Amino acid sequence: MNTTRKTAGAIGLALGLFAASGAAADTIKVGVIAPFSGPFAQYGIQYQQAIETYVAQNGASAGEHEIEFIYKDVGGVNPDQSRSLAQELLIREQVDYLAGFTFTPNALAVGPIITQSETPTVIFNAATSVINKESPFFLRTSYTLWQVSAPMAEWAYDQGLRTVVTTVSDYGPGIDAEVSFKAAFEAKGGEVVDTIRMPLSTTDFTPVIQSVKDQAPDAVFAFLPGGPPTFTYTKTYNENGLRDAGIMFLGTAETEESNLQGLGDMAIGLTTAYHYSAAHDSDLNREFQAKLHELHPDGIINWASVGAYDGVHLIYEMVKAAGSDGPAAVEAVLGMEWESPRGPLTMDPETRTVIQNVYIREVERNAETGLLENAEKGVIATVGDLGWDQ
Repeated sequence: MNTTRKTAGAIGLALGLFAASGAAADTIKVGVIAPFSGPFAQYGIQYQQAIETYVAQNGASAGEHEIEFIYKDVGGVNPDQSRSLAQELLIREQVDYLAGFTFTPNALAVGPIITQSETPTVIFNAATSVINKESPFFLRTSYTLWQVSAPMAEWAYDQGLRTVVTTVSDYGPGIDAEVSFKAAFEAKGGEVVDTIRMPLSTTDFTPVIQSVKDQAPDAVFAFLPGGPPTFTYTKTYNENGLRDAGIMFLGTAETEESNLQGLGDMAIGLTTAYHYSAAHDSDLNREFQAKLHELHPDGIINWASVGAYDGVHLIYEMVKAAGSDGPAAVEAVLGMEWESPRGPLTMDPETRTVIQNVYIREVERNAETGLLENAEKGVIATVGDLGWDQ
């Protein structure tokens, strides 16, 4: 018997013994696995701030159950640690739900465990389409790279761009971004003249940017994991003359709000396709941001915040419907529709990833606040996970 199966079996036995002990069901525990230290710590902090905002707005109970959140620091991309923390939460902390998961490898690592223990697990970010195929207990309130990259490609072609170089980080989400952009762009009649995959450890993007400049495409499409890499790449693009050479920047999260002000005026005009902008014009988004900033005046609100906020909403609805019954909880929210700070959402019954709007965004300086923002310039409505059948 392999180690994973032994571990999952041990968890199933431990959970069965716990359930048989007659433990009180008044409190539902949710384990959140995320980076709270290291270069990606901001995302764990944003998850926690968004969770606290939802609780402040909606109370600490769902139905007849009190909700308790337990946070565990996975640091960064560390599937072994992710698996260990999931085991600890399930056996020692006896949680009923799991959530978080910024990176694809960390989410994939817990697939066998949550299947064995029948634990609903809500992904706040990890964006590779294949994740949800690894367990029927995964649900995703973020997005997938296919979901935003294909619309970006179609929009780019419609704007008259005909040649593109893609530059992506060489791991699951980056490959999804490259493949989906290329497929959609070429289906419209465009040409991807080069596909460059960059090691995750890369910190110097100058050779990549120079290669793009030498090939002189109409645009460069980029995907990198959130945090320091996106800032460095975008800064390198700005400082190495690609804009002056007429090479348009296309991306997804590369102008995220946590980095945006630091990019300065050189970020103006950068174009991305994404499922959320903090500048989204809706009362619900303003209420969400006002409450979060009331609790955390220095809090930065971006895709990580809204992914966690909607993830908690999904957990509350599962708890109301089914308490700690994992299979019934998942079944209860398939097809569920609700209004989010980002716009209308539907939990796709097949892919278990939300169907949502994708916004074409352009960096502008807000005339009232003087701050840079991702201004929404267009919307592609009700997009599902376009990578599910690939």
